[in-house]
Amino acid sequence: MTKRQVTTSATNNRKKPDAARQGLGRTGERLAAEELSRRGYHILEKNFRCSYGEIDLVAEDAQDLVFVEVKTRRGSAYGLPEEAVTLRKQRKIVQVASYYLDLHTCSERSWRIDVVAVQLDKGGKPEEIRVYQHAVTG
Repeated sequence: MTKRQVTTSATNNRKKPDAARQGLGRTGERLAAEELSRRGYHILEKNFRCSYGEIDLVAEDAQDLVFVEVKTRRGSAYGLPEEAVTLRKQRKIVQVASYYLDLHTCSERSWRIDVVAVQLDKGGKPEEIRVYQHAVTG
């Protein structure tokens, strides 16, 4: 095996967990959007990105503009999904939400940040979806 092949092989091995994590995240976001729609939310955007970071879902619930952070776990080895919304992540969400409000000139509108925790079984099937309204305060 040449040095180039070894490097390529090592790089490919590192990408697999990231790709799997992204797939898990996308599955969770899809399931969260479906659950929120069932609850009467209107999904406006998915994966809003800016230089400050990303918000998984932007939605409307009655009069509120809702920024949604989705966390997904398969199995229980790494704890509950909602436990992954750290203080640092909360600050980042508030920053991105503020940017979104300024960008869309809707800073006077009432808004909140919800967290949706998607728990999958080891086979990837949804076990439970929990919605925490007003989960993060700015």
